[in-house]
Amino acid sequence: MPPPAATAERLLAVLPFSPSALRLALSSPYQVIARKWRPQTFADVVGQGHVVRTLRNAIGRGRIAHAYLLVGPRGTGKTSLARIFAKALNCTGGPLADFDPADPACLAIANGSFLDVIEIDGASNNGVDQVRDLRDTAQYAPAQGKFKIYIIDEVHMLSAAAFNALLKTLEEPPPHVKFVFATTDPQKVLPTIVSRCQRFDLKPIASALIVERLTKIAAEEKIEITAAALACIARMADGGMRDAQSILDQMISFCGTEISEPDVLDVYGLVAAGKIAALAAALAAGDHRQIVALVDDCDSSGRDLVRLLGDLQVLVRTALLDAIAQGGRSLALGGTPLTTEQLTRMLDALREGESGVKLGLTEKINFEVALLKAVDASRSRAIDSLIRELTALADETPAAVPAGAADGEKKNG
Repeated sequence: MPPPAATAERLLAVLPFSPSALRLALSSPYQVIARKWRPQTFADVVGQGHVVRTLRNAIGRGRIAHAYLLVGPRGTGKTSLARIFAKALNCTGGPLADFDPADPACLAIANGSFLDVIEIDGASNNGVDQVRDLRDTAQYAPAQGKFKIYIIDEVHMLSAAAFNALLKTLEEPPPHVKFVFATTDPQKVLPTIVSRCQRFDLKPIASALIVERLTKIAAEEKIEITAAALACIARMADGGMRDAQSILDQMISFCGTEISEPDVLDVYGLVAAGKIAALAAALAAGDHRQIVALVDDCDSSGRDLVRLLGDLQVLVRTALLDAIAQGGRSLALGGTPLTTEQLTRMLDALREGESGVKLGLTEKINFEVALLKAVDASRSRAIDSLIRELTALADETPAAVPAGAADGEKKNG
């Protein structure tokens, strides 16, 4: 019987691809784009300049707090910032804001093997016993770095008893201990916890910044993608960089190295920006026939009507802001002049119809009804505005002179 090594080489020889390619694939497993392109330094963080500047200044001036709370929507960089902050504190020669990402300590933190950076999932370790263990181990000195850093993700998932067990340690931790909490739901974090932390609110990342980052990633990954496709991905990501990178990853799997806007629209059931604008223009003009035709076309193409309703709300809101800036009237929706009152009532009607489209059994019909109600709402007038106009007209009209009084004046004259 041949030795295992010989058997392996024989198998490699009959495979439909080269042995070297298989060895390369086995030695370097595939990594998704969101992990491969995770920010490794403060300079890599996109769209959170206010947080980066504050943390860098705190490190440079030696004003490092004992606890930080990072708040923001998913995929905006909370955990990445926590890890970068841990690298800055425990890097060789640190704390340093401008550390070397190739430093062995930084590499160990990045791959999760650094003993003094402990990441905890608040969703699965939310009991009082786990927090008591944390409290006990925090008393020991760090094994590798200068600081022992606890990163607790989704900290709002901790139970009330766990929060209470953490209070004293959080208020007066040992000098070598730092806490970094991350949450998408700050309302569920106890105020007594928040008051002991420096809070940073991460904002949704602007679409232009997402497109810029995806353009760089696509160039490095040798992917040809159109500007319209990138804009479509950024619109769908809704301010989340991780979501945008995951969408790009899926599109690469679907299309290969060439991606266009129709590909993205087909995979995710989105409506093209031009068709959304045409539907908004039909709403502004009150063209019921065009509205029904466009909805039929979108539905027959398998488009996501819930997402389309959200995109319409964005356009109407943009027109409303334009009307406010222009002093009360806007031409942003296809050139039809609409007042701030009309746009507000249209936007309100679209918002009210959202639940019916999401939860109703007949999505298309509910969507059409929501749009037609929005048209009617934009054409109706509010009672209070009519009263104001009638009052203004009454004030401008001169008072009528009684007929008898006029005749008396003529006789006296």
